[in-house]
Order: sequence, then C-alpha cells, then structure tokens
Amino acid sequence: MDTDAVAAVDQAHRREWAFVLAATVRLVRDFDLAEECVQDAYARALTEWAAHGVPAKPGAWLTTVARRRGLDLLRRDSTLRRTLPMLITDQAEDTADLALAGLDSASAIPDDRLRLISTCCHPALGREAQVALTLRLVCGVTTAEVARAFLTSESTMAARITRAKKKIAVARIPYRVPSVRELPDRLDAICAVIHLLFTTGHTAPSGDALVRPDLIERALQLARMMHALVPDDPSVTGLLALILLTDARREARVDTEGRLCTLEHQDRSRWDREAITEGIALVKTALPHTDRYTLQAAIAAVHDEAPSWPETDWREITGLYALLLRIWPSPVVRLNHAVAVGLSGNPTRALDLLDELATEPSLATYGYLEASRAALLTQLGRTTEAARAYESALLLTENTIERAHLESRLSELTAE
Repeated sequence: MDTDAVAAVDQAHRREWAFVLAATVRLVRDFDLAEECVQDAYARALTEWAAHGVPAKPGAWLTTVARRRGLDLLRRDSTLRRTLPMLITDQAEDTADLALAGLDSASAIPDDRLRLISTCCHPALGREAQVALTLRLVCGVTTAEVARAFLTSESTMAARITRAKKKIAVARIPYRVPSVRELPDRLDAICAVIHLLFTTGHTAPSGDALVRPDLIERALQLARMMHALVPDDPSVTGLLALILLTDARREARVDTEGRLCTLEHQDRSRWDREAITEGIALVKTALPHTDRYTLQAAIAAVHDEAPSWPETDWREITGLYALLLRIWPSPVVRLNHAVAVGLSGNPTRALDLLDELATEPSLATYGYLEASRAALLTQLGRTTEAARAYESALLLTENTIERAHLESRLSELTAE
C-alpha cells in the first residue's frame, strides 16, 4: 500500500470527515446511508490516490465520490426510500449528479457542518446520546472507540447510536441550521458536549492513564470547528480558549516516572507556550462577556501566566470563581472556589465552605471533595482527620495515577 496515499487519507479523515459526511447527509437525508457512502469514498481514495496521486482538494474529491455513490443508491432503491422516515432539510435537495471538483471545505459555506453538529446535539436527545452521536458522526470515531470512551461494550454502544439515529428520523428532527432564536440554546448544548468530552479526556475517570489524548484531540477539533463556524460567539470562543489553556499543561502533569504532578510541582518549562499565547488572545476577545467558559478560561490564563506557584495571583482567581458562581453555581464550582479561598490564605474558611458541600448529592461519589478536605486539614495540622479524608477519597477514585498520588499523601501523613 502506498504510504503517501495512506497518510493523505488519514489526514483527510481527521480534517474533512465532518464536511464530507454533512454534505452527503444533506443529499441523501439518511445518516446510515450517508455513512456508508462516505466510508466507501475513503476506501476508494486509498486505491485511487495511490494510483493517480493525491488530489489538490481532497475534501472536494471525497465529497464528490460520496454524493455520487449516494445518488446511485437512491436511484436503485427509490421505492424503499419513499417508505422510510428521513431527515427534513430546510431547502430542496439537488438530485443531479453534482460537479463538485472545484469545491472544498475551505471555500464552501460551512452550514452543512453546523447542520450536522446541531442535529447531533438536538435537545430531544439525552446528553449521552448527544456525545455518542457527535463522536461517531462529526468526528468519525468508530463505534468501538466510542464504546471505549463510555466504558461500555461495542454492541451496547451500537444499539445506543442506532436508537438515537432512529429518534432523529422518526421524530422528523430537521437537518438544518437552527434559527436565530434557537441557536443560543443549541450552542449551549454543543458547547456542553465538547466540554464534557474534554474534561473526560483531561482526567480519565478510570484506567491506568491520567489523560485520554484521543478525547482531548476530538474536543479541540470540535471547538476549533465551532469557532470557525460562529467566530463571533463569545461562549464558543471562551470554550476554545479554556481547552487550549488547560491542555497546555498536559505534558507536565505526569513526571518521567509516571507519577502525578499537581500544579504546584509542575515543570512550567514543559507547558505549551504557543497554545497559551493563542488561548490568552481568545480570552481577551471573549471578555468582557462573562459566560462560564470564558470565566473558566480566564482562571486558566491566570495560572498559565504565573511564573511560578508562589507567584500565582490567588486573589484574582478567587474573585473570578466568585463571578463564575453568580452565573453557574454548580457544586463543582463551589468546590473549586473553596480551594482557591484556601490557597489565597484562608484555609479555615475554605474548609468551612467544603464542609457545606458534604450533603450535596452530586458530590457523594466525587473523590476530589475529600481529597481537597484532606489537603486543607493537613495544612491546618489536623493529620488524623486528614488521613481519614484521604482514605475516603481513595474509596471514590478509580484512576490508577490519581490513586497512587493519594496513597503517597496518605503514607506521608501516617509516617509522621
């Protein structure tokens, strides 16, 4: 197999999948048929590009082949297609054999991709279905890979994705760009899905690896796509900034021996300065709009701009968390605000704030609450209570690297 062709197809899959699938879905109005046609186009590219060279516009080539294949299948199966529920689109479809040789994803109007991700994140679907469909359809992730992301079997995930597709078709959910009135609500769902993908990849809930790079890259890909589609939306801009500024520290989060490095002990020379520069520029663009993603990005920017841990401006971080609590008073934000209060010089007050969260149902299985309490109790010299808190945190922590870190802290306490 021609290695250049394989590399070009792989790159086209990462960069063009959403564009090619979205354009094909708009023509055939059926997710399964569109996926089949796009997969055929990529398979054909492996042989065609090896024999004749990589085309100047790979996305245009793939879109042409996929849509022509779709038209052929629709003509052969026109009777059956008329009896099946299909996606509704907002304009008449062109059923001619389209000449797309001069079209690529850079020059085309990007509404097809916005149609695709908006449909995957339709409010009628549950959040888990939204995430699964986004991974499968927008990112081109295989069903087996989606199943691994959800820690479930491939057969279970295949059934889940099939049900979501059927719900879209049977409910006649429109395959279109949301109206001006609908877009803010839809963008909120889209941003929430991307943020969930990123946070799951940033610290894997279980397993031997701290980070899931595949999920982080998918989240970053989606955030960049959405920023290209709606560049003036501050929430989307803030989300992209948040991902860049947080992920910029990835390489320093684990040391050479595979041990967790908290922010205090990270080697800041290993941080991605290019990503930090880009993220800070995006934050400045999004501000003074104060949505939850922009404020979180601003907090990440304060961390990234600090030359060292002692020079971190905890007063500013605490103030930003206070602003965030006004618009997004979630238990996790309250926890992070309490930690910032403690690091700004008031551990007693911080512990009181954490203790107020003890009866919060959503944090009942959240190991970070007990781990945070343990750190504050240690700082206050209450080592017996701190040890019990670390033991509680261990019971709630499944990630191997995080468990090793907690066990190390606990061992240090009990050895004293």
